[in-house]
Amino acid sequence: MFQSLLENINNIVWGVPLIVLIMAAGVYLTFRLRLLQLIHLPKALKFMFKNEEGGEGEISSFGALCTALSATIGTGNIVGVATAVGILSGGPGALFWMWLAAFLGMATKFSEGFLAIKYRKIDENGHVCGGPFYYIENGMGIKWKWLAKIFAFFGACVGLFGIGTFSQVNGISSAVQNFFDPAREHTVSIFGSEYTISVIVSGLLITLCAALVIIGGIKRISGFSQIIVPFMAVLYIVTCLVLVIVNIERLPSAISLIFSEAFSFKAAAGGSLPMIFVAMQKGVARGIFSNESGLGSAPIAAAAAKSNDPVRQGLVSMCGTFIDTIIVCTMTGISIIMMGSYEAINPATGQPYEGVEVTTHAFKEGFYFLPSSVPAFLLMVCLVFFAFTTILGWNYYGERCLEYLSGGKIGAVKVYRVLYILAVFIGPYMTVSSVWTIADIFNGLMAIPNITALFALSPVIVRETRQYFKKPKGVASEEQISVAED
Repeated sequence: MFQSLLENINNIVWGVPLIVLIMAAGVYLTFRLRLLQLIHLPKALKFMFKNEEGGEGEISSFGALCTALSATIGTGNIVGVATAVGILSGGPGALFWMWLAAFLGMATKFSEGFLAIKYRKIDENGHVCGGPFYYIENGMGIKWKWLAKIFAFFGACVGLFGIGTFSQVNGISSAVQNFFDPAREHTVSIFGSEYTISVIVSGLLITLCAALVIIGGIKRISGFSQIIVPFMAVLYIVTCLVLVIVNIERLPSAISLIFSEAFSFKAAAGGSLPMIFVAMQKGVARGIFSNESGLGSAPIAAAAAKSNDPVRQGLVSMCGTFIDTIIVCTMTGISIIMMGSYEAINPATGQPYEGVEVTTHAFKEGFYFLPSSVPAFLLMVCLVFFAFTTILGWNYYGERCLEYLSGGKIGAVKVYRVLYILAVFIGPYMTVSSVWTIADIFNGLMAIPNITALFALSPVIVRETRQYFKKPKGVASEEQISVAED
């Protein structure tokens, strides 16, 4: 009964109104910023690797981006995309709508990064705290502080109660078990339930590794993310590219299928709605959920960047959406569609594959010249790294949210940190789906205060951004001069 109620609430929160609101913000900001995400993408990519000289903050712009990507590039890029393009869901056309959501989301993410720097707080010790709660309070005015606190409360809950802990470590332990002991032949009884040794060992290792990184704070999280995030992204992208190249003859038909299905009015599988509406809903929802544009999480990391220029950091921040969805999610979607895995039937059940099974099938079929265990192992490694970095990213988000709620009390943050590590420890043994549903609800509710602030502060974003790109060489900073004609 309780779970059914939560599912209904979740369907309402993540229903059409919220998706339309987030997409409307993307359309509005794209129009007001004059296609900034397209015209200035080359400059944004250059800024991503070139740190700003003399900027205040705790970590480099690249470190802030990697920290944000550590939270956004997760199991959703593998499992979520597979679910979106599945034959029982949106089909191949969902990938096109995912691209559209990402394109519009880049304008939203730019705006979030801009506001994060403009309205952040830096104390006398150089400690930085920023994000939607500060640009709501300092940008919209103190009378809106209640809205900022609501966002911070939702953010702290999301990190601790699901997305950052239970679901990620549970996904890691499940992936390890499915590879090393799928038949559950080696089990141990704990608290009256049977768990495989692989689950127990992987859970302990993940907890230990997470604790060692988390206890070091943002600088250690950022330093770790700057190594692991590029590594895991490159590993996954290269793996998918090899799959595409080996099966290149299938690529033209896959691309054609994506566009034809995106605008198809035939009845969707398992329902009476035309495929175009189902593909649109699934693709847009998955795109938003994957890159988190509009949810307000990424600007918490962006605020810590060593940058004094809101526009510059906004450009770096929007690269996160480009990398997460336009590149990583596309690699997953193309691989699945090329190999026909989105409609493949599981011989054991007689039903279409679901979730990670879809991506696993695509990898096995694509790497037909290798033993099936090799692509399965590669996918498992990617899943483990993706999920682990999400644990780290959401810990930082949750801590900053609690820091704002508690008025900067370090003791409260330390307690949150301990509880977070404890949640990671018990994650492999949690099977209460209501916990994850509650986390999804909180995640969706984060977007409402954030989108409100983006609309309210859009005149500031637009005015200062236009001024930035109109600066003559003699007025701009030396770094801006060097890229003014790029």
